[in-house]
Amino acid sequence: MPAQLTNPVKTEKRRFERAPRDYSQWLRRSMQLAFLALNAWIGIEFVLFVRYFESGGNSPRVARPPGIEGWLPIASLMNLKVLLRTGYIPRVHPAGLFLLIAFLGISWLLRKAFCSWLCPVGTISEYLWRIGKDTFNKNWRLPRGVDVALRGLKYLLLGLFGYAILSMSVAGIRAFLEGPYGLIADVKLLNFFRYLSAGGAITLAALMLLSVFIQNFWCRYLCPYGALVGLFALASPLRIRRSAALCIDCGKCARECPSRLPVDQLITIQSAECTGCLECVAACSAAGALVMSAGKRRTVPAWVIAAAIAVIFFGVYGFALATGHWHTNFPDRVYRELVPRAQEFSHP
Repeated sequence: MPAQLTNPVKTEKRRFERAPRDYSQWLRRSMQLAFLALNAWIGIEFVLFVRYFESGGNSPRVARPPGIEGWLPIASLMNLKVLLRTGYIPRVHPAGLFLLIAFLGISWLLRKAFCSWLCPVGTISEYLWRIGKDTFNKNWRLPRGVDVALRGLKYLLLGLFGYAILSMSVAGIRAFLEGPYGLIADVKLLNFFRYLSAGGAITLAALMLLSVFIQNFWCRYLCPYGALVGLFALASPLRIRRSAALCIDCGKCARECPSRLPVDQLITIQSAECTGCLECVAACSAAGALVMSAGKRRTVPAWVIAAAIAVIFFGVYGFALATGHWHTNFPDRVYRELVPRAQEFSHP
């Protein structure tokens, strides 16, 4: 069982005390938008970097932003295997490796806070279902059996990627990442969206439309990255905890939970689906009835979560930068040769 049920017969209720005003969602959305803006800036820089080499040097020269490697999770997992097996940090896409370590660290300590506080895709998904809710006054839910089955898809995809990576040797990983395709995997990703096929456009439009009607459709059912950080989050010391004595049984917390967890029926939330978004805590009307805590008595406020995310993220970034493991350092001639020919290279 993911959590412990209360016994309403033996629980003695205390006098209701209204909870103070909650600022957690303002803080969380501020961090979401800041990280989304950072990724937009990285994207613009990367497009200009690619255009410079595609134009033969006839457009403004912009340095390649290492942060683009955060969008290469499979390459990052490959590099993580190399690091764990050899103790050496790979020279291709090292920033992606350190970003993965930061996001896994955040998830291990702070539940799936990466998904609800940082992830740009998660942020866009959240705003899509909010648009749907504001427009139609509701979001739709799939039948329980269908919902449970579809939730398994993201773990299946994670398993397939994991099997593929685990079956590769360290030498094979190095050969792949240091080959033409691996070196410009980020350019290939950009070109996928720049030269979107009809099938790709239909799939993307369908996912966005489904996200309007169903809360976090991609994140809930299909995102293997979310599945990975969710597994790490199971070991997190943080839990949403409900005090049965203080709870007034209004059900607001369960109605507001984007992950559709029965918060109002449980004492602790241990599910891998909990993203640590604090939506349930913000909705709670009774002071102290619902909190994020480390252990049974240590309440963890939203500002501590935000500060811890920043410390982990910038700490890992600073370490990688200071030790010379942030940039993929290849001479311009490599990009001058490969970037204009990116469409010629396919996955080996």
